[in-house]
This record gives sequence, structure tokens and C-alpha cells, in this order.
Amino acid sequence: MTETQNLLLFRKWDISNIDIKDPGLKNVISLKQEIIPLSFGRSALKRFNKAEVNIAERLINKLSHFGKKYAKNTGRMGGKKIRAINTVKAAFDIIYLKTGKNPVEVLIRAVEHSAPNEDTTRIVYGGTVYHVSVDVAPLRRVDLALRFIAEGVRDASFSNPKAVEENLAEHLILASANDMNAPSVKKKNELERIAMASR
Repeated sequence: MTETQNLLLFRKWDISNIDIKDPGLKNVISLKQEIIPLSFGRSALKRFNKAEVNIAERLINKLSHFGKKYAKNTGRMGGKKIRAINTVKAAFDIIYLKTGKNPVEVLIRAVEHSAPNEDTTRIVYGGTVYHVSVDVAPLRRVDLALRFIAEGVRDASFSNPKAVEENLAEHLILASANDMNAPSVKKKNELERIAMASR
């Protein structure tokens, strides 16, 4: 009788009993059990396969884009995945010390509260450009939420003596509480407000 062992993320955090409250994101947030969230890009060439990648690894990948706005993988963090993994690992420890909650759950709540439901797209109709509001697909909602979180952390920690781990931990705690001061929640609300105006 072999019992499957429960793999703890970073040998600390149990992700087996976390539930995703947003029904739209249930199928696109992966809580695959692994010790180190590192898939070596196995899912990169398969369409929609990023839904299978652990949510912690997707956050790590987003944090790796740390260069100029239009040249993503340049600069201090470009391509340094181990460094990004260590950043997230330290941030998770800080979250646990500050809140006493499972940091992976805090991350998921932050993603749920930072994921926009509506966005705008451009439609050219008879030489005139219209902005029309559209619903956002679940996979893109998670992508945008992670991007907003990563960009908020990058802007907060740029030329700031406070460590990036602390900024990440603070940002996730604020976003998980749906706090308006969290840059990612602010960005989501702004996006939805613009979309609402162009319905």
C-alpha cells in the first residue's frame, strides 16, 4: 500500500488544501505539487499549457522581466531565475511572519483581487477607431494580475533601499485583502473603469 507523499512547496508550504474562490479562475490557476517551482519551460511551446504551470512559478517568471519596458529580459533580473525563485521564497517567509497565513493562499487571493473582468479593445470601423469593452478570458485574467503585481513590485523597489522581497510581501498582503492601496488592485479598477465607460 503506497501512499502518495504530499510535496511541500519550498519544503514548507502545503498547497494541497487551498481552494480557489473565484469560479472563473478555478481551471487556470495550477496548484501542482512540487518542491521547487521550476518546469524548465516545458510548457512554453504548447498552446494554453501555462494553465498547467504552478502559480508560484508563473509569478517567478513575471518577476524575471526586470529591464526596460519594451526590452523585457534585460537588466538586473533578466533571465536570473534562481534569483527570482529566492526572492519569492523569502517573500513567502515574510508573509507568513507578518500574517501567519499560508503565503500561497495569500498569493491566490491577491491574483483573484487583481484580475480584471473587463478590458477595452480597438475596433476600426469605416476609418474611425472605437474603443469597445470586452470580457477578459480566464487565462489572460491571471496573466494580467501577475503582470500588475510584478510591475507594482518593480516600481516600488526601483532605486529604493527596501528589499524587493519586502515589497513583494507587502504588495501581496495588501492585494489579498483587496486594499485600494495595492498598485495591482488600483490598476485593475482603473482598467475596469475605462472599460465601463466605453461599453
